Amino acid sequence: MKTYKTLLFITFISILSSCGAIKSTIKNIDNSAIKPVVKEGQFIITEYAKESNYGYDKDYPINLGFENEKNSPKNIEYFFNGLEGPNGEKIFYIKKENCCPYPTKRSIMGAGTLEVYEVSIEGSETKLRLYLNIYEKGKVLCPKGLQIKKYNPQ
Repeated sequence: MKTYKTLLFITFISILSSCGAIKSTIKNIDNSAIKPVVKEGQFIITEYAKESNYGYDKDYPINLGFENEKNSPKNIEYFFNGLEGPNGEKIFYIKKENCCPYPTKRSIMGAGTLEVYEVSIEGSETKLRLYLNIYEKGKVLCPKGLQIKKYNPQ
C-alpha cells in the first residue's frame, strides 16, 4: 500500500511539474464555512446561488471539503440528495472525470483536483456539468437550474 501511495505521489508531482507552476484559480474558498446540517442522508441546503457560474465553472466549484478526503463520497451523496430538478423531478448524477489540479494544504499529497459530475433530470434530455471540490470549504448553495429538495421527515 505504501508503494502504491509513493508511486501515485510521484506521478502526481510529475504531472504538476510538466504543467509548470500550477496555481489555484478557485475564487470561492471560504475556510470559515460551516458544513450544512445532514438529516436523513441529505444536506439541508438553505440558499440558492445568485451567480450562474456557481458549480458550472472550474473557478467557482461547489466546495465540500468539510472533513478529510476519505469522507468526501458521503458529502457528495448528501449534496446531491439535497437537490431536485427545477420542477421537483428526481435527479441522477455520475462522476465523469477529475480535472484542474491545484495546490492545497488539505490533501495528503499537497495537491487536489476537482471532480466533474454529470447531472440528469428525470424526464428531460438536460444534462448539467457540475464541478465539485472535495478538499476546500465553501458555502454550499443550490446551483442555478436545480432546486432545493424540501426536507421531508418520515
